[in-house]
Amino acid sequence: MSAIYNYILSLANANVNLYKIGGPILISVGTVSCIINLTVFSKKTLRKNPCSIYLIACNVTNFVLIYTSILIATLGTGYSIDPSAHNWIVCRLRYYITLVCDVLNPSYLILAAFDRILVTSRNALTRQHSTSRLAYICICITTLFWLIFHSHALIFTTIIETAPGVAICYFQPGLYLSLISYYSLIIKALLIPILMVILGLWTVKNVRSMNHVTAVVNASTSVGVTIPGGVRTAHSKDRQLIKILLVDTSIYIFFNTMISIILIYQQIMQNQSQSYVQLYIQGFLTSVSVFSAFIPFCIDCYTNLWVSKTFRQEVKNTLTCK
Repeated sequence: MSAIYNYILSLANANVNLYKIGGPILISVGTVSCIINLTVFSKKTLRKNPCSIYLIACNVTNFVLIYTSILIATLGTGYSIDPSAHNWIVCRLRYYITLVCDVLNPSYLILAAFDRILVTSRNALTRQHSTSRLAYICICITTLFWLIFHSHALIFTTIIETAPGVAICYFQPGLYLSLISYYSLIIKALLIPILMVILGLWTVKNVRSMNHVTAVVNASTSVGVTIPGGVRTAHSKDRQLIKILLVDTSIYIFFNTMISIILIYQQIMQNQSQSYVQLYIQGFLTSVSVFSAFIPFCIDCYTNLWVSKTFRQEVKNTLTCK
């Protein structure tokens, strides 16, 4: 019995330390990441590109998420300071903003991926649909949809007293909690990653097709064969934005894999009896998976610096005030 108690205690300490140490690090690097990204993508050379507009929207969402969900989770788990457990307005706003921002970021990435499909299409009429106006319309419609769709959290989130003098902010137990679980499983764990993979592969296919056609045209031109209409090649900035987007979506999928697996496991095991230790381990892994899911919102800038020469140059120009 003592060994089990020590094991559970070690998990509890690990969970607290994860948020106590890792939380402030995430908030710090995430804040810097959002500021740099917003500065770069808002530059005159990039802000007219539809993909940049979607990435600006992503970073605005990330900034809001950092100073609501991540901050409150860090204070609550790492420092035992949870304002949402004592004020029902803060409680409801916390989960409402979390649900909205958590789905807005991947939604904007999906829209950006769709825009890259339009840009890399071999059909000139299709490419013409990639416009800043369409980007703003899609962002407004998507944002409004998710704001309305998640309005139920402002009603059915409540403060639950788990023990005398101990309260937590959470979704109402029963049918509503089950619906939220299925929603998270279907939307976050399955639909969003599947859409990202499909659109990412589609973009790669279009890019390879463009490169193949360009190679054929160059070879034909070199032997004196003229191809009417020529061929359209992706501009350097478009290629760089495609790289950024593919890496961003890959990182999102990677760091959300754990929570997706746990959500599926919870649905499978919900009607089966589990020991106290199993439930505690499941709770610990859920907490770790939530922390893992926060990471993609905080590291965009650093991956952009790694994959994009254009982004590195723009950051350099910004730091040197050029």
